[in-house]
Amino acid sequence: MKKKYILSAIVLSFAFFSCNKKETANQAPPVQPYKVIEVGKSNTTLLAEYPTTLEGIVDVDIRPKVDGYIEKIYVDEGQEVKKGQLLFKLETQMATQDAGAAKARVDAAQVEVNRLAPLVERNIISDVQLETAKANLASAKSTYQSIIARINYATIKSPVNGIVGTLPFRLGSYVSSQTREPLTRISDISSIYAYFSMNEKQQLDMMLHADGKTFQDKIAKMPPVKLILSNGDTYEETGKIETMSGQANTQTGSFNVRASFKNPNKLLRSGGSGSIQIPTSLNEVILIPQNATIEMQDKRIALIADKENKVKAVPIEVRPVPGGKYFVVDSGLNEKDKVLVEGVGIVTEGTPIQPQVVTIEEVVSPSKK
Repeated sequence: MKKKYILSAIVLSFAFFSCNKKETANQAPPVQPYKVIEVGKSNTTLLAEYPTTLEGIVDVDIRPKVDGYIEKIYVDEGQEVKKGQLLFKLETQMATQDAGAAKARVDAAQVEVNRLAPLVERNIISDVQLETAKANLASAKSTYQSIIARINYATIKSPVNGIVGTLPFRLGSYVSSQTREPLTRISDISSIYAYFSMNEKQQLDMMLHADGKTFQDKIAKMPPVKLILSNGDTYEETGKIETMSGQANTQTGSFNVRASFKNPNKLLRSGGSGSIQIPTSLNEVILIPQNATIEMQDKRIALIADKENKVKAVPIEVRPVPGGKYFVVDSGLNEKDKVLVEGVGIVTEGTPIQPQVVTIEEVVSPSKK
């Protein structure tokens, strides 16, 4: 009797375990949550950012035209100077001695011309002697003027208004016109040029959607740009894009761009760095993050959650926004569509999900959430 009771208990336990196993196998896997953004139209200004280097509107290398030892330095690094202001003086002792000797030769040649001129007038001597004396005088004057020019070149003045750069040479240093490093550099920083580059795709996107008919017209109508300084602050003056290279760099495939900024307080200095922000104004458009899409057989695909919260793939037509973060969606999406921004490229079509709505800013700039 006892054995029969034990056997019945085992059978019942086995049957209960089998039922539980079947029920567990028939249960659907849990629905996973995925982040989505809800599509809406908006007016917005997007900022494309490019690293930039700063240069004065005029950067002049100061180099000696003659050889010599530096005798005097009249300026200091970072000093503001005016056009024509003394910068350096090279030693001229030997040149001054040469000038004295050359002047003596000029005087002697002049005396000879003065002596022969009246003799020629009275036909006492021929014109040949006088012309020879005049030629000697001209040669002596040329030599003297050349030495004086050397002496003048030894006094070096600033060719422009600007700021003195570094001074790599000290008093007593020997320099020449062949010295590799300049004596200094004078930078006119009343305005500053900001140089940056963009790739071919970014350049095409910008120019295709810019106002204006001709290339120059589009450049002229570019919106003001901002300069983000190296410490993260925004420079108080807005700038203007002035030029864009007509050809791409064959090695990098990039286009060089120049913007200018007024610099009344001389805050910006040549050789500085920062970032240029170019605004793009968009009205009544649908924006989605670029990383919320995938490419499939030359088509751009977005994943949306349908009415049953199942994943559905839809083809879309887009325009990239400069900066590489957003797409403007021209067709394929409607307002209120829920676009997946998580699991894109992993979640398969038809998978049920639990949508978690987030903002587009949280996706593109998660650190600024």
